[in-house]
Amino acid sequence: MITCTQFQSGHLEIERSGTVATLWMTRADKHNAFDETLIDDLARASRAMGEDDAVRVVVLAGRGKSFSAGGDLDWMRRAAGYGIDQNRADADALAAMLRTIAELPKPTIARVHGAALGGGMGLACACDIAVASDNAVFATSEVRFGLIPATIGPYVLRAIGARQALRYFQTAERIDSARALQIGLVHEVVASDALDTKIAEIVSALSTGGPNAQAASKRLIADLAGQPVDDALVADTADRIARIRATDEAREGLGAFLDKRAAAWTQRA
Repeated sequence: MITCTQFQSGHLEIERSGTVATLWMTRADKHNAFDETLIDDLARASRAMGEDDAVRVVVLAGRGKSFSAGGDLDWMRRAAGYGIDQNRADADALAAMLRTIAELPKPTIARVHGAALGGGMGLACACDIAVASDNAVFATSEVRFGLIPATIGPYVLRAIGARQALRYFQTAERIDSARALQIGLVHEVVASDALDTKIAEIVSALSTGGPNAQAASKRLIADLAGQPVDDALVADTADRIARIRATDEAREGLGAFLDKRAAAWTQRA
């Protein structure tokens, strides 16, 4: 059964199908470019899906021809007239929204087609998994406007690394889907008509994992990234696995494996 919830602003629609929630950006006429309202809608919807135990996977997608073309021109024009305090509040809202998506305690998938520019590229990188159609194009285009990709920077850097970022943050070159796959910006590239099939395959794979274990795995990656392998790190990882082994979810997972049956969470997916 598929149910939809339309945000009052009309900028975002939540589509629920089983345990999957798809957040559809609906500013198709603006190529799903950001403004204050869309940023707020994405933040609120992401928090709601993160707190909803019935949701196992969150997919981020865009209606129309593009995933997201970055900042709305009218929004950017307004920001150009702001003082430092107003600009900081605006930037804080965007940064908080991206962090909410990046730290969601469940798997997130970016469904990318068409343009994913500036903040749109940041959205894709903030998600755990990115699947792109072969017509997708990316760019950190901020320097062309005399700006920098600051709020999206941590997530883009996490995806493509500092070496690639040194090029693309400064050149603002367009990155086609093949190049995006090559540099680790996306995990999969498929034909446009195969995009939803590929996402369904990944969702199916995600449904086999324990939800608490997946959330703990995300925290593990965030905490391990860039850390030296020293005594403290080794002790921390041993403590984490010891603690999770003692959970009901781990007992169910091991029991299901030994009994040659599907785990309870798979049956609910």
